[in-house]
Amino acid sequence: MKIICRKCNVEISKQVKELDDLSLLNENDGKDYIPEGFFIVDKDEENIGTKGNIIINLKDLINSNYHPDESRLNGCCGNDGLDGLNRVCVNNHEIGTENSDCWMPHFIALEPHLVKLVNN
Repeated sequence: MKIICRKCNVEISKQVKELDDLSLLNENDGKDYIPEGFFIVDKDEENIGTKGNIIINLKDLINSNYHPDESRLNGCCGNDGLDGLNRVCVNNHEIGTENSDCWMPHFIALEPHLVKLVNN
């Protein structure tokens, strides 16, 4: 599967498949939360505050940029995601929130009303 922007249909992820073994999730600060090549839909059991979002590894994100509103790009060593959506597709449509600061696991939470999973 791939993930695309709902507004312009640009692909925003590499090929990903659903992660069945949730024991592979890593909640350690500064580490990848989800392995590359996988996604989950957060059911709020994962304790990362992103219920309903599609979670992927940052290395699987493509065709995207940081939000043009710099007030959303806060953090000390990365982006903490506390100030709203901070990632957009290459056509400047909001897609989700990068969490990449030193005091949290690293991932991107993609909003299901802004992106969709598609078979390719």
